Amino acid sequence: MALRKSVVDPAIGVSIPPDWHRGLRELRDDAVLLRELRRADAPSLVEHLYRPRVLEFVAPCPSTADGFARFIRWSHAERRRGAFACYGIVPTGYACAVGVIQVWAIERDFSTAEWGFVLGEAFWGSGIFARAARLALDEVFTNLGIYRLEARAVDANAIGNRAFERLGATREGVLRGAFHDGDTVRSHIMWSILAPEWQARRSLERHAN
Repeated sequence: MALRKSVVDPAIGVSIPPDWHRGLRELRDDAVLLRELRRADAPSLVEHLYRPRVLEFVAPCPSTADGFARFIRWSHAERRRGAFACYGIVPTGYACAVGVIQVWAIERDFSTAEWGFVLGEAFWGSGIFARAARLALDEVFTNLGIYRLEARAVDANAIGNRAFERLGATREGVLRGAFHDGDTVRSHIMWSILAPEWQARRSLERHAN
């Protein structure tokens, strides 16, 4: 697969970034919409994500709407420079995001990136995450130019690790002592998906249907 990188316009002799730097496309199916976060999402994100069970195995999130508003502004700035993409997860029938899927660069050309997600507890087991993840992975491997996508999940996070496994990710190893929460130290499981693997999986799914 050819990686989609910036191209040079011969008329002006400067690099033109891929379209996603200018704004993330909306991605949807009949159950969920993925879109760039908006200021209006901030109160909903606090309501759904600032909860003990949601935060058990992830880095702390903002505890106020103002804090999330600052994060949203930061995410837009990082997207413009091609280092970060953050999608709000909006279930059908809802106006605001109840979770996020984040993708950030490891290699400068975005060919290798890492992703993570968090979803409000009320939507666990609903199938919303699986649908949102498929939309996001289709997009990042097609239009963001990513070839290798990495993820980490705390070893004790059975739900998170099972989610990566069900998406066809490969478990690559254990990062010992990589997760710190106060005095608690745990290990991370490293997962990866390559663009050809995801494309082959989606092709099989389409033929099966």
